[in-house]
Amino acid sequence: MSEPAEGPEAVDTVACIGAGVIGGGWVAHFLAQGYRVRAWDPAPDAAAKLDRLVAAAWPALIELGLADGADRKNLTVTDRLADAVAGAGFVQESAPEQLELKRRLLADIDAVTPADVVIASSTSGYSMTEMAVEAVDTGRLVVGHPFNPPYLIPLVEVVGGELTEPWAVEWASAFYSRVGKSVITMDQELPGFIANRLQEALWREALHMVANGEATVEQIDTAITDGPGLRWPAQGPMLTFHLAGGEGGMAHMLDHFGPSLQSPWTRLEAPALTRELRDAVVDGCDKAAGGKSIAELVAERDRAVIAVQRAVRASRGSAR
Repeated sequence: MSEPAEGPEAVDTVACIGAGVIGGGWVAHFLAQGYRVRAWDPAPDAAAKLDRLVAAAWPALIELGLADGADRKNLTVTDRLADAVAGAGFVQESAPEQLELKRRLLADIDAVTPADVVIASSTSGYSMTEMAVEAVDTGRLVVGHPFNPPYLIPLVEVVGGELTEPWAVEWASAFYSRVGKSVITMDQELPGFIANRLQEALWREALHMVANGEATVEQIDTAITDGPGLRWPAQGPMLTFHLAGGEGGMAHMLDHFGPSLQSPWTRLEAPALTRELRDAVVDGCDKAAGGKSIAELVAERDRAVIAVQRAVRASRGSAR
């Protein structure tokens, strides 16, 4: 396949293959962004379920702000896969997380989709290299991993397989950015991608604590919602620890607290804090800070935490 003659800005119709929770969330998102959406799902009641899902998501999307031309009536549910991809400028596959099913479906989509259209999979953990084995035109197949629900959570992780053409990854990343997503274009394939691996690490440690009677479910949830979770909307774990080092930043944090990585604070085995790892983390934090001083980052964090706390309190109050 050769690179599409037109860029993401030319797309006006998106095909969504699979209309469950993730696929339906994508449908709602694309509709809210002003696109026409053609959906296909083999379940006999797929159309009715999809209509209910989009209806449930629409109030939140109105609150976020609809794009010009956004209309739930721009959705068409088709009986045939080929009809769904006909005329679409982008395809988002969101079938159940079963490897053999993904392989067959991606091959089927590839066979009926016009040759100049990029096809993305919403897989939560499979690599495109292992999913694309039955497809013919593998150069246009990419992973576009969203977070649930796709209409509300902005993150999407984009990565190609061993046979994916670099331009397809670039094109998909540009398209997702255009439709309002926060895009991580990954440098290489990684099982579970980035966000799921971080989320899974927290989840596994939580299960260990419950299993061993070390903490209750309520204590674990409160530890996040009223603790580090308040900081994460504005600054992730890396910048959070950058500020924990005070005026010395991450360099001081690692040099001072680095030995605690060997303390039994988690069941995960800590990597050796080599000079290379230390410098890579310090340099990464300096880049992420974007030239802002520690004082500026602290003020930014404080404003965000206050805003989050107020928003959560208001939300809980309005729910009563």
